[in-house]
Amino acid sequence: MRIFSTYSAKIKNYNHIFKKTVSVYREAVDFMIQVCLQKWEDIRKEDYLCSPVIYVERLCHRTKRNPEVSYESFDRKFYKLPSYLRRSAISDAIGKVSSYKSNLKNWKEEDPKIRGRKPSFPKAGYSYPCMYRGNMYQQTGKYEARIKVYIRNTWDWLTIKLRRSDMDYIERRCKARKHCSPILQKRGDEWFLDFPMKEYIELCDTDVADRIICAVDLGINSAATVSVMRSDGTILGRHFLKLPKEQDCLTHSINRIKKAQQHGNRKMPRLWAKVNGINHEISVKTAEFIMDVATLYNADAIVFEYLEKKGKKRGSRKQRLHLWKSQEVQRIVTDKAHRLGMHIARICAWNTSRLAYDGSGRVLRGKQAEFSSYSVCQFQNGKVYNCDLSASYNIGARYFIREILKSLPENERLLMEAKVPPCSKRSTCTWSTLISLNAELMSFVS
Repeated sequence: MRIFSTYSAKIKNYNHIFKKTVSVYREAVDFMIQVCLQKWEDIRKEDYLCSPVIYVERLCHRTKRNPEVSYESFDRKFYKLPSYLRRSAISDAIGKVSSYKSNLKNWKEEDPKIRGRKPSFPKAGYSYPCMYRGNMYQQTGKYEARIKVYIRNTWDWLTIKLRRSDMDYIERRCKARKHCSPILQKRGDEWFLDFPMKEYIELCDTDVADRIICAVDLGINSAATVSVMRSDGTILGRHFLKLPKEQDCLTHSINRIKKAQQHGNRKMPRLWAKVNGINHEISVKTAEFIMDVATLYNADAIVFEYLEKKGKKRGSRKQRLHLWKSQEVQRIVTDKAHRLGMHIARICAWNTSRLAYDGSGRVLRGKQAEFSSYSVCQFQNGKVYNCDLSASYNIGARYFIREILKSLPENERLLMEAKVPPCSKRSTCTWSTLISLNAELMSFVS
């Protein structure tokens, strides 16, 4: 598989000089958007003759081979615009118009009673120019480069200096990756060159019966609970991560915001910056812990719950739930796992914590079972167990049930679902369901 990553190198000594370059590029994108909107049907028909980018370029740019153009004002308005930048603006405009047309089609097909607002016309927005190598970007030294920008009312080369720590990191850590053309980007009051990088990774291709997985249950109070499991339900390891110091700092920072809000404050950027920093630290430490466990057992896959966080949050802990960085943890783990050849899978999150792993039914948590801690639960048979650990068993079991049934022929799959009825509904599967399924498979083979 292909993995794309980006590293930003800060441009030193320059601040406002790149504004005109970005402004001209965005104006070119807006111009091309209007052309694409008017000629969209023709652009779609030209797929078999030439690429859409070349077709739109022939409409706007005059050359010796193309003396007659439909939109002559483009060359007058964007005099000496570099060819690579012109084609980049056309490509960007085609993408925006294509997205607008598809959104408009979906909007028209929806029921008028429930559909929302009509999609707005596309604009350049926050588009930034790509510095194509050779034509727009040239590396002249280890920490020095030349880029072509709009300066002194013309397009000319400008020598820039890049931050030493950034370029050393790229050379030391990203040497094996393929470096693509950088993009001029602004963050705050500073300018950067974003270097996209591409690499090819082969993921492991282990049979389902021989796989080792890490089933991860991410929590709000407990950072992560990881169970290492085989396809027959064997638990190879149980690992817990709690970050009490970070959680206390996060709670303290949230309380400071609440107190400030009670006194009439609204924005509080410094307080929110501290909360976001603590949250990011929790995400990074959680991801490192999960990857350490997966590397320790040489796991083939890491399994998460598919956590849907859309909609309005309700309850006393809605602010904690809103600040929960579960998606960021999964994103960091996905990037690291793919580089090591591990798969990432997600399963249905319904009832993973609500159902006991031994198949005894729903569990009682917190006040329902008269427990002070919400992380402890009581099964229907009276057994007291860690709720997050039980959920991680169910997460791993659902992954293996899905993969085992998917690998069976249709007749055998229907037979297994008939003998083990919970397998047919994934949201009710537990660890005991996996044990029953393996028992039926063994008896079927024998």
